[in-house]
Amino acid sequence: MMENIKIIIADDHQLFRNGLKILLNAYPDFEVSGEASNGLEFLRILRNTTADVALMDINMPEMDGIEA
Repeated sequence: MMENIKIIIADDHQLFRNGLKILLNAYPDFEVSGEASNGLEFLRILRNTTADVALMDINMPEMDGIEA
């Protein structure tokens, strides 16, 4: 049996993250393994969590998705 695809969502808009998480969790093969509101949080999460995919906003405060 194949493991779920683990996804980290990085976006500075909480409402967008919540909606995307609801959509992704509707699929049994996807698992949202972390959420971040900026690039620095994303990097902190990535130290302790494995992920197959990162969905990142390219325009976030503190550190954007491109820099992260």
